[in-house]
Amino acid sequence: MGDGTLISGRFFAGGRLDKGLAEATGLSRARVQALIALGAVAVDGKVATQPSAKVAADAPFAIDVPPTADSEARPQDIPLDVVFEDEHLIVVDKPAGLVVHPAAGNLDGTLVNALLHHCAGQLSGIGGVARPGIVHRIDKDTSGLLVVAKSDAAHEGLARQFADHSIERAYLAVCNGHPTPAEGTISARVGRSDANRKKMAVLPKESSRGKHAVTRYKTLRKMPHCSLVECRLETGRTHQVRVHLASIGHPLVGDPVYGRANSALRPVLQKLGFRRQALHAAVLGFIHPVTGHSLSFSSDLPPDMAELIDETGH
Repeated sequence: MGDGTLISGRFFAGGRLDKGLAEATGLSRARVQALIALGAVAVDGKVATQPSAKVAADAPFAIDVPPTADSEARPQDIPLDVVFEDEHLIVVDKPAGLVVHPAAGNLDGTLVNALLHHCAGQLSGIGGVARPGIVHRIDKDTSGLLVVAKSDAAHEGLARQFADHSIERAYLAVCNGHPTPAEGTISARVGRSDANRKKMAVLPKESSRGKHAVTRYKTLRKMPHCSLVECRLETGRTHQVRVHLASIGHPLVGDPVYGRANSALRPVLQKLGFRRQALHAAVLGFIHPVTGHSLSFSSDLPPDMAELIDETGH
């Protein structure tokens, strides 16, 4: 919950969360779904995550509606690899090393700064002043595809698809070792680590913290000490691929937080100067929130990961 306008009250009747909130507040159902996706809705003191969740009549709720004031971020002429763009949204192929939005320690030089320049300030305001247009993100040192909303209608529609997990997302990862079985599904709750609050971790099934997360993985190629793996997300949690693969004993090569490289790989990483987690958002598919057209985009492995695979494949 942030520092926007707080709307609070009680449901007049039971039923779906999004429908009940729309009736209780006068906000549109799409706007409510977008706010749920942003983590701005709480019911009975707990942050709500599912628009379709059933709620009891008379349950207390609170909605933190972020302000739509002009962004404090300044436009900067930073090169962008634009994959698709229209008046409602833009899809970019983000390079590793580029932070998505301004935050403490990274107040400029971010993707948002670049987008404000490229789009002449025409980005959705639903996300508030700190992250205009941003409906999802990928880590600074993860490369690949990202969609950004230019209009509020696109922001609401995309947020709804992220909330109901209908977005198609596939990542290519180089992990340590060889997963067994070579293809499978990891279903485990992901939340803040008790040992280190800056890290995420797999939590016990019975835990009330964290969020349910599902990753389907498939080994595409085996190298002597590592594997190229495709990971398809059924959910989208913070550091999901990194945490899930580490939880089965196969952390990403180069990941400074969730694992260490096999000692046999260290000379290769040093030779290449490879200093990031080997993770690339390769596929992104969704329904255009305004036109209704089905869109799907793919991105080839960036040169540093392709070189890593070539070097480790000998």
